[in-house]
Amino acid sequence: MTSQPPPPPQPGAQAVPTCYRHPDRETYVRCQRCERPICPDCMREAAVGHQCPECVRDGSREVRQAQATFGGAAVATPRVTWTLLILNVLAYGAEVLRPNEVVQQFAMWSLGVHMGEWWRLITSAFLHSPPPSFWHILFNMWALYALGPELERRLGSGRFAALYLLSALGGSVAVYLFGTSAVGASTAIYGLFGALFVVARRLGYDARGVLWLIGINVVLTFVVPGISWQGHLGGLVTGTIIAAGFAYAPRRNRTLVQAGVAAAVLVALVLLVTMLPPYGLLEGAFT
Repeated sequence: MTSQPPPPPQPGAQAVPTCYRHPDRETYVRCQRCERPICPDCMREAAVGHQCPECVRDGSREVRQAQATFGGAAVATPRVTWTLLILNVLAYGAEVLRPNEVVQQFAMWSLGVHMGEWWRLITSAFLHSPPPSFWHILFNMWALYALGPELERRLGSGRFAALYLLSALGGSVAVYLFGTSAVGASTAIYGLFGALFVVARRLGYDARGVLWLIGINVVLTFVVPGISWQGHLGGLVTGTIIAAGFAYAPRRNRTLVQAGVAAAVLVALVLLVTMLPPYGLLEGAFT
């Protein structure tokens, strides 16, 4: 069986449109922005009709990305807060399995840091009083759960992580200078207390409740035995300074100023440890 070939197009007849990305596909649908013909594989849903991939990509560049209050990408899920919670719980699990070994190797110990064991300045902030004491980790994790998500959404995940870690480091440096040993995330938690006060003031909220919270915890620091006042106050001061630098940075060049503040605090803390001796140990040696 034979068939006749299709007749040639008549003079003046309009050619069938084809997709601009797939010339072998006929289509009568056009992009709503550039009006180029697009096949089903190239159609992208738009508010009205369809758009081609290039127009969708160009439109995404023009849309301003949502930001956190003080810069950085908007935070829908406080992933840094949850990560810190998990790390603290895992570290406590290691303490349960091998309490003496973990505490001896990773707790804050001024003499050990002075002899070059720098990791103690950070690892100590993820340890807590080993069992049978549970109130230490429970209080700190409750505080992190209560304060962390709000601060992370305001500051952005990267800035919140810097705030937490630098506050922990600041508390450990204070222990190094004026104490002997300590464990606990309280150094970082007190930094979050200071940051919450700064953020509340910057946004025009009533900060009296935060002041009461800080005041009560500072009093408990000196009343309850066995608490490192050096770590608490060191974390509080460091967190307040970092948060002030983040919250009050000018909108123009905000990221540069915030990075500069964090870097300056980090350098200052490192210099304190490298250039000064542990006065707490020296005082104990002469008393």
